[in-house]
Amino acid sequence: MDLFEDIYEHEQVVFCNDPQTGLKAIIAIHNTTLGPALGGCRMRPYASFDEALQDVLRLSKGMTYKCAAADVDFGGGKAVILGDPEKDRSPELFRAFGQFVESLNGRFYTGTDMGTLPEDFIHSLRETNCIVGVPEAYGGSGDSSVPTASGVIYGLQATNQALWGTDELRGRTYAIQGLGKVGSKVAAHLIEEGASLYVTDINKQALDEIETKANLHGVTVQVVRGDEIYDVEADVFVPCAFGGVLNDNTISRLKTRAVVGSANNQLEEEHHGTMLADKQILYAPDYIVNSGGLIQVADELYEPNKDRVLRKTKAIYTSLLTIYQQAELNHMSTAEAANEFCEDRIEFRKKRNSFFSHMKRPKWAVRT
Repeated sequence: MDLFEDIYEHEQVVFCNDPQTGLKAIIAIHNTTLGPALGGCRMRPYASFDEALQDVLRLSKGMTYKCAAADVDFGGGKAVILGDPEKDRSPELFRAFGQFVESLNGRFYTGTDMGTLPEDFIHSLRETNCIVGVPEAYGGSGDSSVPTASGVIYGLQATNQALWGTDELRGRTYAIQGLGKVGSKVAAHLIEEGASLYVTDINKQALDEIETKANLHGVTVQVVRGDEIYDVEADVFVPCAFGGVLNDNTISRLKTRAVVGSANNQLEEEHHGTMLADKQILYAPDYIVNSGGLIQVADELYEPNKDRVLRKTKAIYTSLLTIYQQAELNHMSTAEAANEFCEDRIEFRKKRNSFFSHMKRPKWAVRT
């Protein structure tokens, strides 16, 4: 019964075991009110089964809110594979994983996440059509960091509008944590707009490339070490690396007016959203800001179309302004307002589904 108490919010949790390939995986389907569950598959050498289970339950619930915020016809799901991607990855393992996904009869769509690669799911695609985010050569939509970075830019513009009455990026200072696929694109765009930056990353080449670009455009970029990014005096903190970066320690150090970034699960705990509000730091909920990549993979099932994806990503701007307004009107944190925003969408769909339940509904389209 303890296990059922752990998963009481979830519709379905599937434990996948294939001794022949060494596959040990968990698929969690949180909520399918909005449509089939969608969520990436990560691969990690979890310390225990319980750690893996808690991770997939937390992440799948987050995907329900993220899909609602992005206004895509999917619900929340997630998968985790217990194993070391450096040692345990194999084509056979991902084919076995694809067979388990196929057994869910279209209730769950998945693709790459931490520890997995788009190429891994080429093997899964041989067993199921319920795979998204594969390389363009295999019918996918390609690099999802492009719409994700665009979403961050729209988020920054909306935040600037809310704070300063203009959505121009020029003339502001941004502290960017992480210059990976998304962070580097955000930094490059800000440089082109004439903004000043503080940047940090463990990759020296990424830092050198941003400094070179800044020199070409005549703008200021200052490199700082690791944790020093929390102490700089900038207008906006832009976390684009790992999660849990907004916590008791870091929030007390921030000297920015806002936090807008692509990193997942930025709040270490839910109360840290309130802590930011108390400090009068405007927080753009991460699952709103970074939904561009989700929009792209969800759009794949209608055949890849980059222009359509980028147009839909623009809605991040208006969604954020709505959330900021609701937070102010209802005297709540923006994290609470974002959750309420998503819950309202899910509740509306739930009532609509109930009303039309007597009607024959079209079968969900899958890639053919």
